[in-house]
Amino acid sequence: MTSEVSSPAEQADGTVVGEQRKAAGVKDVRRLDRVIIRFAGDSGDGMQLTGDRFTSETASFGNDLSTLPNFPAEIRAPAGTLPGVSSFQLHFADHDILTPGDAPNVLVAMNPAALKANVDDLPRGAEIIVNTDEFTKRAMQKVGYGSSPLEDGSLDGYHLHPVPLTTLTVEALKEFDLSRKEAERSKNMFALGLLSWMYNRPTEGTEKFLTSKFAKKPEIAAANIAAFRAGWNFGETTEDFAVSYEIAPATTAFPVGTYRNISGNLALSYGLVAASRQADLPLFLGSYPITPASDILHELSRHKNFGVRTFQAEDEIAGIGAALGAAFGGSLAVTTTSGPGVALKSETIGLAVSLELPLLVIDIQRGGPSTGLPTKTEQADLLQAMYGRNGEAPVPVIAPRTPADCFDAAVEAARIALTYRTPVMLLSDGYLANGSEPWRIPELDELPDLRVQFAQGPNHTLDDGTETFWPYKRDPQTLARPWAIPGTPGLEHRIGGIEKQDGTGNISYDPANHEFMVRTRQAKIDGIDVPDIEVDDPHGARTLVLGWGSTYGPITAAVRRLRTAGESIAQAHLRHLNPFPRNLGEVLKAYDKVVIPEMNLGQLATLVRAKYLVDARSYNQVNGMPFKAEQLATALKEAIDG
Repeated sequence: MTSEVSSPAEQADGTVVGEQRKAAGVKDVRRLDRVIIRFAGDSGDGMQLTGDRFTSETASFGNDLSTLPNFPAEIRAPAGTLPGVSSFQLHFADHDILTPGDAPNVLVAMNPAALKANVDDLPRGAEIIVNTDEFTKRAMQKVGYGSSPLEDGSLDGYHLHPVPLTTLTVEALKEFDLSRKEAERSKNMFALGLLSWMYNRPTEGTEKFLTSKFAKKPEIAAANIAAFRAGWNFGETTEDFAVSYEIAPATTAFPVGTYRNISGNLALSYGLVAASRQADLPLFLGSYPITPASDILHELSRHKNFGVRTFQAEDEIAGIGAALGAAFGGSLAVTTTSGPGVALKSETIGLAVSLELPLLVIDIQRGGPSTGLPTKTEQADLLQAMYGRNGEAPVPVIAPRTPADCFDAAVEAARIALTYRTPVMLLSDGYLANGSEPWRIPELDELPDLRVQFAQGPNHTLDDGTETFWPYKRDPQTLARPWAIPGTPGLEHRIGGIEKQDGTGNISYDPANHEFMVRTRQAKIDGIDVPDIEVDDPHGARTLVLGWGSTYGPITAAVRRLRTAGESIAQAHLRHLNPFPRNLGEVLKAYDKVVIPEMNLGQLATLVRAKYLVDARSYNQVNGMPFKAEQLATALKEAIDG
């Protein structure tokens, strides 16, 4: 664990105070500045729910936090096997943090598979809480344990806490009219209660949550609450846990405001609703369920009161087709998917480029190719977003950097789409989608005005004086064409995928017109107003680390480590990937070395090297997991010294 801070009394005479507390029957409370906890168990053990509840209580307490849910792609992997292990990691602190942490200080292992799958990630001295009831001979043999790791000395380097979680849970619930199997399902709540005691987490929110979640089954709600309280009481009374820990609220980490815990997909959903309200347009989502994007469809379906309409289509092509139709009809149109779905949607995205209609295409990236790793994260769709269409079909591309930043990225994507009449690709990923952190709820006056002016009447005068409507007559500043709502008198015009004549929108096969339209569409994207990239360089470094998307947290944490160690390194992070910020070339050429860490094989590095002719170096990882700060710090130190 991290450095410990004693109370003034303990600092004066820690031994005496400790003995006095023991004599009084009061357990020691030790103050920490941060801790990393990982809950791990079988897919059916409720580890994600346990982690979510611990996170919610931690957020309400005021700590800064970052989470990493990690679960199998199979709907129900074989019980007790390594592929079936589900885990949830939470890093929380009394100061500003950026990642879920490199290595857990505490592992809660609900069975042998959970222990075996995670023990190698633990530093020496870490605490391990194991459910001893599950360490049967058969269960251990299933994952390759020849002898019990609880008895053979292999865990001697850790602080091991053997707890019969299942037995204790069943005993705590014996007064309820539940079968043993039903009672055993509450063991995750017992574990949650124990950890809540260990780290002085609030309990009221969890009890209210359980009452609400099982409102139609009050007996189940009462049983879960009883198990939760029993876990808390066990921590308070057992001699095995002699110390509890306190991590103070992160009072200096946050600007003044109202905060809530939020995941990336939830932040995206709220950002889309906010954008539709700021644009005064109905929000339409046409989507086909796909991991890890489905949560956006689930969330938006709950907000009909804000004018949101969701359509769960029969496939990816139908989803984007309906969304593009909604855009033609005057809605803020969105389609959500992951990498394989983007491939299926590519023809309709090209149609949207040709029609020049606003459309948000949200890609929650995951490991590929093909079906790949549905529940694991990756950043490997950047080149697909840039070039994955036939013909010259340029599309703006933006990427959020943290779960909370997904809100702002959604609003920014809507701004670009509505202002420039173009489809926009937003690249999030599984790490951001499922991870969570505190989010400051913005004030209404902090949000941009996104209202648009629809075409109302004729906009062109012919040589003979006749007034008519030209659907491809452009705004001289943005090069956007007019947005005409179907059914508006006098604004009849053709749409379709065949090339349009400039201005009139009539079908045209003229070579010169085609080249003009291709170059005009490209110029429209190139001319999008995006902010300059900001560089964090307090010491005049010679090496720049450039990132995009969800690498922001690990990169920033690594940069902090290096600077603390006395190294000089600069950092910049891209939100806008097409077009790039106008000052990016100048920034890159100001440094002797440029390092680009990516969770792919070097896609941004390829683009940067091609456009700016700089010798950008890639540092790549494609293992389905986010970078670790220590790993990046080592790689960046080698770059500085190399």
